[in-house]
Amino acid sequence: MAEERTATLESVVDHGADTRSLVFAIPGGLAFRPGQFLSCLLPIGGERMIRPYSIASSPEQPDRVEILLNLVPDGPGSHYLFGLAPGATLQFTGPWGTFLLDEAPAAATVFVAIETGIAPIRPMLYRALATATHPVTLLYAGSHPLYQEELASLAGLERHRIDPAQLEDAVRRCYLDGDADRSRHFFICGVGPIVPRLRDILRAGGYARRAVQYEKW
Repeated sequence: MAEERTATLESVVDHGADTRSLVFAIPGGLAFRPGQFLSCLLPIGGERMIRPYSIASSPEQPDRVEILLNLVPDGPGSHYLFGLAPGATLQFTGPWGTFLLDEAPAAATVFVAIETGIAPIRPMLYRALATATHPVTLLYAGSHPLYQEELASLAGLERHRIDPAQLEDAVRRCYLDGDADRSRHFFICGVGPIVPRLRDILRAGGYARRAVQYEKW
């Protein structure tokens, strides 16, 4: 059985557009890898619902863990978390997940974040930039992009904001039609069918299967 741990909500950041970051303090810290998630155990309706949330903060700060979420209209989990105030506790297990980046690949790396898919990408970017020997690029497709000033300050990051409706065309234009280089690595995260669609067109276009990693919510 997975070990259950307790975190205490330390602060709440309201990003607007029904999006929040919840920052939890974890006694003893939490060892995790960029890209992993927590399984949050939420007491709702007399039961405990399990809801996964990617860790949006850096492993280099293991005693403070941030999760990023949207308020889902009919989502009991997000409504419960939005109702928490500093001082509240949260039970969780983890970290979990295989969408990981421990160090930058030995090739140009492209991160594709769709809306709140920036959550696991954010710590990946820090790790990639700290270890990269090749270019690192972020394509951020979001109606209300988050962490913009922070991302703009990252030395060595080539950053592009893209209309979500134009994302597939941009990927095709830049990385399939634009040149014959198929050595790049991709890390894609977001909500909905666009994630597996990008995975499939990149792999079908000649990129190695293992070079196109993805996480779909």
